[in-house]
Amino acid sequence: MKNTDKKSEIIEIGMELIAVKGYNATGIDAVLKQAGVPKGSFYNYFRSKEDFGLAIIDQFASQYEAKLRSFFDDATVAPLERLRNYFEHSLAHLSENQFTKGCLIGNLGQELADQNERFRERLEVIFQNWKKRFAACFAEAQEQGTLASDIDPEVIADFVLAGWEGAILRAKVMKSSETLRNFIDTLYATVLRAS
Repeated sequence: MKNTDKKSEIIEIGMELIAVKGYNATGIDAVLKQAGVPKGSFYNYFRSKEDFGLAIIDQFASQYEAKLRSFFDDATVAPLERLRNYFEHSLAHLSENQFTKGCLIGNLGQELADQNERFRERLEVIFQNWKKRFAACFAEAQEQGTLASDIDPEVIADFVLAGWEGAILRAKVMKSSETLRNFIDTLYATVLRAS
């Protein structure tokens, strides 16, 4: 296997383990053992555990961006329905995993934002990118007359992103879809309205 293939495999395994256990509780030894890589070989791929963690964040963000594009770039679907489809898909995915993983970026933000400035900065860039996607969706909905024009797309995007991430956290704690369902239904019944 090529060096880059093995590196990618280590990142994927690390992503899975960190999604469940968290960054601090995931040991490099466990990742390498699962990948079938000798313990001393870790530094052939990464300079440190921090660089490994940043590579995981970047890989997750890249994969998640493809998912977001599949929903938000679909011009055949009305803007607010794109967002609803994304929420419904995410709710189903979280339910399938019994709410054990949540959002990797949200999880790492809660765990690491106060511990490591490099992680905090990288995570904030990702959140800002997601916010821009939401804001563009809301601006397009306003142009089409399906969202009230007195709502600032940037502000509502920030509000929705924060609320969604909070609902995911609550779903993990409750081991239930109830909070996610309440978030989606209430958002569409009260905030995302034409007038």
